[in-house]
Amino acid sequence: MIKHSQINSFVSGFPDFNDISLALNYAPRMPRAMIKETHKVIAFARKFNEEVVRPMSLELDRKTFEDPDYFPWELVKKANEWGLYTMWIPRLFGGKGFSITSIYYFLEEIASVDVGIANVIGVHYLGFICLLMGCNTRVIKKVINEVLHGEKSGDPCLVSLSLTEPGAGTDIEEVDLMDKGKMSCYAKKVKGGYILNGTKVFISNGHVSKWTIVYSFSDLKRAGDSMVVMMVRDGMKGLSFGSHENKMGQRICPASEVIFDDCFVPDELVVFDPDKLRKFTKQPARDIIMRHLDYFWCGSRPGVSTFGTGAARGAYEVALKHCIETELNGIPMVDYEWVQCRLAEMYTNARIGRLAWIDSVTANSHRGMLNLLQMKPVYYFLKHFPKIFFKAMSPLLSTSFSIWLMSKYYLDLQNREDQHLCTGVASMAKFTGTDIGVKNCQIAIELMGAAGMRSDRYIEKILRDAKLLQIYEGTNQLNRLNVFKSLIAAPACPHAGLFKE
Repeated sequence: MIKHSQINSFVSGFPDFNDISLALNYAPRMPRAMIKETHKVIAFARKFNEEVVRPMSLELDRKTFEDPDYFPWELVKKANEWGLYTMWIPRLFGGKGFSITSIYYFLEEIASVDVGIANVIGVHYLGFICLLMGCNTRVIKKVINEVLHGEKSGDPCLVSLSLTEPGAGTDIEEVDLMDKGKMSCYAKKVKGGYILNGTKVFISNGHVSKWTIVYSFSDLKRAGDSMVVMMVRDGMKGLSFGSHENKMGQRICPASEVIFDDCFVPDELVVFDPDKLRKFTKQPARDIIMRHLDYFWCGSRPGVSTFGTGAARGAYEVALKHCIETELNGIPMVDYEWVQCRLAEMYTNARIGRLAWIDSVTANSHRGMLNLLQMKPVYYFLKHFPKIFFKAMSPLLSTSFSIWLMSKYYLDLQNREDQHLCTGVASMAKFTGTDIGVKNCQIAIELMGAAGMRSDRYIEKILRDAKLLQIYEGTNQLNRLNVFKSLIAAPACPHAGLFKE
């Protein structure tokens, strides 16, 4: 809780020009090739929707009701065949190297047809972002090499994120809450690595991923100062999978219980250890951990906003079609002004959701974790240099120098005010997009009446999928508090709530 005494004396309700024109300010800095690239990604997403998502959506949802333990292996393999699990991995690590910002446009397109399928693809990159922000290039290289091999061999290698615990939901999302929550995933330091014990719950793609990035604690009483992040591979001794949640929505994306019972994780698979990172930075462990978490949320929360915006779009499109095809008193519903007003509201909601996540992605691209990749020289270097050059550079990624360089850039050279901005607008995008998704579904059902309750008309499924969005990646209530903390109170900022150049 932010107390009155902690709030800056200067809090303004009137943002400055840089606040109002955030996306506009950074448009000239964007590599022009990214625009064509993003158009290409949107076209690719629509093709994937028509050939894969739309034909499979209702059928896969039906299968999950017939068999609650059903896993979407055919979908995972189909996405792998289309190259979707390496498409946004930088060419430096061997991927196709599409701009990471373009994945948000891709995810909105997929979510406009099926949010669950969008999540099956998006969660893999959530794991990749966490891996990337651990700054351990050795581990990144090892895991990504398996992902690349999985695409070539036809045996998909997905990465999942194991964060949530049975007794600690939102408590695990901020260092101050960690110390108050009931953390239970314990990493005991032993010679050569850690012994991991504990349980993670609601882990998206848990059962279908080969790697999971695990957030644990070396001191449960001081969780906010002792977070250790490590990679655990399917098949390692001590790792097992428990129940598969019988969810209301997004049923096609499995939510798994992941169990660690004296699971030994060697040092070479430790992604993030504050004690070891002190070799590369002088920041306190608590600050390092919060910065890492902020990087993570700045990438994931606008992604969830794209899901909500996609759901809002899908609900609008279904409702519009219904109103065009359905007559009321012998007149097409769409000819009534009151119907037109409701459809206009739905259309506007979807546009507002998109503006919210674009604002967040823009901030993250130029003031957050993506800023290095969006710099014009770096972008064009990664895009156009011959592939053989990156293969020659590959051994350098395993050196301590690479780890030091990445840690220095992301932990020491990033501005704290930028951190507040990026995490604040990410939270704002998250609750805006997801609330809008639910709202549009409710309006659609009002317009469609009983027809909206039929499974073959999509709306009831979209609503089930959208409702879950208000809960994960931090509940919408927690995200509202983060907006207040980061953009209104912002104790570390000289001008609270203002976006400064």
